[in-house]
Amino acid sequence: MSPKTDGTSAVTLRPANADDEPILWRMLYLALFVAPGRPPYPPDVVLRPEIARYVRGWGREHDSGWVATDARSGEAIGAAWLRSWREGDRGFGWLDDATPELTIAVVPERRGRGVGTELLRPVLRSADECYAAVSLSVSLENPAQRLYRRFGFEAVETRGDSLTMRRPRGAPRTS
Repeated sequence: MSPKTDGTSAVTLRPANADDEPILWRMLYLALFVAPGRPPYPPDVVLRPEIARYVRGWGREHDSGWVATDARSGEAIGAAWLRSWREGDRGFGWLDDATPELTIAVVPERRGRGVGTELLRPVLRSADECYAAVSLSVSLENPAQRLYRRFGFEAVETRGDSLTMRRPRGAPRTS
């Protein structure tokens, strides 16, 4: 895809593939929201089964996503991906077996500069071709909720300190 600018430098988007699993592990860690004033999670938190399921074995049937890279350095600066769950292997934002769950992360130094918006466009466009809806789980304190709402996600239920959101196929995108 052609480079876009996020106000810092050009960003290139490309479909994620099986070789991107190491990038997705890094992004999975960055997707874990830490409220201001709280200590960060230890890096190995992503190895916990309930978290690792978002990346482990990436490239299975129906896995899809996009990676954002800095066009100059080639460094991965973000990723957004969908994963469908099998029986007994459900994510935090699981709604039903027909609805894939979205995970998205952008490196901290590039947040708030449109990278997340650029990642959501192709992910949700492709999801609209295959699924009736997409879900996600987001911390009640995470300001990214505003981004998700702009893309048509609506609150479904609160589970502990997280909000499960759902976006129906074809929901208007105001971003």
